[in-house]
Amino acid sequence: MTKTALIFWGGWEGHTPRESAERVASLLSPHGVDVTVGEGTKTLLEHDLTGFDLIVPMVTMSTIEKDEVAALLRAVKGGVGLAGFHGTMGDSFRNEVEYQFMVGGQWVSHPGNIIDYRVNVTKPDDPIMAGIGDFPYRSEQYYMHVDPSNEVLATTRFTGEYLDFIDGVEMPVVWKKRFGQGRVFYSSLGHQASEFDVPEMRTILERGALWAMR
Repeated sequence: MTKTALIFWGGWEGHTPRESAERVASLLSPHGVDVTVGEGTKTLLEHDLTGFDLIVPMVTMSTIEKDEVAALLRAVKGGVGLAGFHGTMGDSFRNEVEYQFMVGGQWVSHPGNIIDYRVNVTKPDDPIMAGIGDFPYRSEQYYMHVDPSNEVLATTRFTGEYLDFIDGVEMPVVWKKRFGQGRVFYSSLGHQASEFDVPEMRTILERGALWAMR
């Protein structure tokens, strides 16, 4: 039976949402996934979300109508998978705390902006991380408020170079969790579509999305 996914994109253009949506679709399609791509949160009311196996939000900041977010929450609680990355899922709809509860975290800062840092794999035996060791990365190093129930697969450690009071803080980068009956996957990597050219970023997101898919 063919799997189906819905990608909806919008919000702040600095995260190249349209191009990133196309890159995610190109990751899923080779796995036989029938991908629907829509612009804006209105997409959530244009389809029966319960009919999808995976939903990928790709909207930074912006706002969402109450009936739209309610439909999304209901679908994931009912078993539809949710997967996404960086601010396009981890900094969406700042007023919607139930959405943040579902994601498992919320962006709050990226000290130093685009910097070199290191991603440390904490669960190398997890299929999402299989064969991937610790790796250097250049992007925004996300400082997030995170759900302690997340199953963390990779972390990063902050230095005091930009903010001395967070020196040594270990921050989740990649996690998975459950929300009701739905599987949720998140990676903070992927500031712009060009970062899909980094093999580790691309592979982690691809595997995570497939894991989340019911």
